[in-house]
Amino acid sequence: MKIITHMLGDEVYEATNENGNTVKIDMRKKEEKKALSPMELVLSAVAGCGAVDIVSMLKKRKKTVTKFVIDAEAGRMETPPRYFTSIHCKYIITSPDVTEEELTKVAALTLEKYCSVVSSLKAEVTFDVEVIRS
Repeated sequence: MKIITHMLGDEVYEATNENGNTVKIDMRKKEEKKALSPMELVLSAVAGCGAVDIVSMLKKRKKTVTKFVIDAEAGRMETPPRYFTSIHCKYIITSPDVTEEELTKVAALTLEKYCSVVSSLKAEVTFDVEVIRS
């Protein structure tokens, strides 16, 4: 895996992968920001990695997922380096046939075993679930 990151301006960068896909990285003040910061990208990577694994496991169980939202929040150290001290993911799924028990089981498997992003962090990662029947 390789990423090339270019500075576009003061506190604004663009990262490009080997396929040419890009993401902007923005370290400006909140009111000036037009893209995610590096730590926001890490948190979104935790959410995205977990989501991909969860949906994959549910589909292998022949379950239907019509909508999936991941609400991720993180706590950070107050002083530099401001690393994550905790991450909480709330998985909200809309499905006619997924149960909270099933979602809890696959979410736990994802965070404890399969998600490479979570495995790369030293933060405690927790979660809860919600199923919305469609």
